[in-house]
This record gives sequence, structure tokens and C-alpha cells, in this order.
Amino acid sequence: MRPALLLITAALLTSAGCRAGGTVRPVPLAEQPAPPAVAPLAAREQTVEPVQQAQYAQPAPVPPPDSAAPESLPPAPAQPVRLSGLSLADLEHMALVGNPSVARAAALTRAAQGNYIQVGLPPNPMVGYDGQQIGSGGRAEQDGVFVEQEFVRGGKLRLNRQVAAQEWARREQELAAQQQRVLTDVRMAYYAVLIAQLQEDQYGKLVDSAGTIVDYNERLQKVGERSRGEVIQVTLERERYRTGALNAGRRRLAAWRELAAVVGRPELPPERLEGAPDGPGPAYDWDAVLQRLLTTSPEVAGAMANIERALWALQRALVEKTPNITVQGLVNVRDEGIGGRPDGALTVGLPLPLWNKNQGGVIQAQGEVAAAERALDQLQLNLQQRLAPVFERYSNAKSYAERYQGLLRGLSDEWLRLNEQLRQAGEVAQLDVILFQRTYAQTQLDYLDALREQRLAEAEIEGLLLSKSLSER
Repeated sequence: MRPALLLITAALLTSAGCRAGGTVRPVPLAEQPAPPAVAPLAAREQTVEPVQQAQYAQPAPVPPPDSAAPESLPPAPAQPVRLSGLSLADLEHMALVGNPSVARAAALTRAAQGNYIQVGLPPNPMVGYDGQQIGSGGRAEQDGVFVEQEFVRGGKLRLNRQVAAQEWARREQELAAQQQRVLTDVRMAYYAVLIAQLQEDQYGKLVDSAGTIVDYNERLQKVGERSRGEVIQVTLERERYRTGALNAGRRRLAAWRELAAVVGRPELPPERLEGAPDGPGPAYDWDAVLQRLLTTSPEVAGAMANIERALWALQRALVEKTPNITVQGLVNVRDEGIGGRPDGALTVGLPLPLWNKNQGGVIQAQGEVAAAERALDQLQLNLQQRLAPVFERYSNAKSYAERYQGLLRGLSDEWLRLNEQLRQAGEVAQLDVILFQRTYAQTQLDYLDALREQRLAEAEIEGLLLSKSLSER
């Protein structure tokens, strides 16, 4: 009879193993449980603004089956995708899709979601064969099948889920922060490229203007109205503008390479960008900016979620000393000690928390709560510290840009009047026009420098001081 019993037990074990160790069907997102709603600390309530996502085109509606089928048209020839004339919105969409740091943060969020599901699952039952008194020569042998189950007590699985839910929430805030870092990096690189290409154009005009002045002075030198030193002076000035044009071109190329890296397309060829960097821009107030930063930053929201996680982990540590119960049921199909008749047994066991009451774990959890609370305080001060120099740059650059803009408007009006007065004048008056053009172009360069600093500072403030998306974290 024992071989048959062994075969039955092996079949049970094989069946249980196939169910437990086979291919696990992935749980779709729609079927996965959402993290339980956990009330945040009353003293640290806040609302986090979601990062604006890129808008995707919706597919065309499919006609119903009973509608008349339209006449099929010949396929259109494939057209190459043009990457010229990229706008800021185009680049932001490309970056949110192509920047690997966003995909990495999304994968970590998915991992936290899986951990939330896993830590709340109860232990699997155990089934097996139990044989006793096997060497008694058939006088007292027992052959049976047992089933064992551990019952988790103290609400440990529920608390595991609460801890994992806060870790999941923290990862979601990190994903939002990473998306914002990418958008900030794109905007800063976009304005750097845009202004560099405008400065390159201005330097080109200065080179042309200086070349005209050099030619004019060389003609005057031939008739003895200019010295060789004056000709050398204007020639050196022309070379200085040529150097400025070359530097602006290199600056534009470096900014483009940075932009291509941020959008995840390092092979993207340099193109002229659409858009204009000028305009009034937002008017920021220090107190309002700081308050917005402290209440809507994903960094702050993540720190608060970490506090909640630590508090739930403390509750989990406190119930760790509550022992789990292990129950085992045994059915002896054959018991030779009582004439081969079947019998059974029941075993209930639990550890006694005499020496190990998780004292160290509780102390560790208490320390993590205190550390998480201090980390939030530290982060709030750090945000203010990081905001101070950025706000100073914004204020200075905005002031300079407004002054240069007013000066350029005045120079433009003066240029129109001067051009009308000198329209019919001779060559000497033409030199005055050329010199004025050079002054106007140099003022434009100074204005663009100030405007670049203003736009970069505005991008950092608007992006909640989140940048450097490709840095290791």
C-alpha cells in the first residue's frame, strides 16, 4: 500500500508545484489594486501640481460596418520627416518621450507598484508526505499527507501595504520631478540656442559694417586723409567682431548638442529654431515664488511621502513581536500501529516573544521617522537657499533687459530720423550711418546677453528649481 500512497503524494506535490511555480500571468494595470488612501500629516498637508503632459493626436474614428466603404486611394509616397523649424513644444514632447531618465523613473514607479502588490500577499500553504516509524518492519509504520499554513497576525500584511503605498507615492513624485527636470533642461537649452543664433546674426552684421569702415578708411589713407594707425585700429575691430561671430557659432553648437542630449536624440542635426526670445515675461515676487516652491514642489511631496512611510514602518515594527500562528493538519492514510486503519494529527505552533521583541527594529523605525521629518525641514531650507541666487539673476537680468529694450526703441527712432537726414548725403555722412549701425548692433548684443540670463532664470523658477535631468541620482 505504501507505493500507492507515495504516488498519490507525489501527484499532489506535482500539482501544487505546477500551480505555484508555473508561469505567472502579469496583472494588467487596470486589475492591479491602487494604493490605499492614507491621510497625510495634518501639519504638512499640501497639493502637488501635476507636470503638464504633452498632448497626443487622437486616432480618426472608424466608420460603422454598415457605412459605404470609401474608394481606396493609391498610397502616397513616403515623405522625409523635416526636423527644421522646431518649436519649444516640439522639443518638450520629444524630450518627455526620448529622455531615458523619464523612462527610468517610470520603471522605478512600476517596481514600487509591484512591491505594493507583493508585500500584502499571505504565505502559501505547504503540502507534503509524512512517514514515521519506517524502520519498524511493518509493525508501527505510518504513512500520511500533511498540509501546513502560516497565519499572519497583528495586521502585518495590511501595514506592509501601507508602507509600500507610501513608497509608491514617493516614486510617483520622483517621476513628476524628473519630468519637470527634463522640461526645464529643454527650455534652458532652447533659449540658449535661440539667442546664440540671433547673436551670431548680429555679429555678422557687425563684421559687414566693420568691413565697410575698413574699406572706407583704406581709401582715405591712399589720398592721405587717414593714417596707417587709424586703418590698423578699425581692422583690429573688424577682427574682434569676427572672433565674436565665431564664438557665438560655437556657443550655438554647444547649446544645440546639449539640447539634443536632453531630448534623447544625440544625432539630431543643428537647425534654426522657431520662436522669439523677447517679450515681457512673467513678473515674479520673492514671497510668492518661495511659497509656491514650498507647496507645489515634487521634492517636498516626496519628502512628505517618506515621512508617512516611516510612520507606517514604525507601526509595522511595533506589531512585529505579535507571533504568527502555524497550523499543520496530518492524515495518516495507513497506521500499522492500530491495524492499518487511518488516523490523523493536528499541530498548532507559535513562537514565544521572550527575548526577541523586535526592540532594535522599533528603535530603528523611530530613528527613521525623526530623520524623515528633519529631512523635510532641511529640504525646505535648501529650496530657499537654491532660490536666492536664481532670483537675484532673474531680477538683475530682467532689469538690464528692460533698460536695453528701452534704449533700443530709442535708437530705432533715432535711426529712422538719421537715415532720412543722411539719405542724400555724401560719403562722409555715410560713415556716420555705418558707425551708428555698429552702435545699434552692439546694443542688440548686450540686450540679448541680458535676455538670455533672464530666460534661463525664468525657466529655473518656473521649473521649481528642478534641472540637470541626465545627472546620476
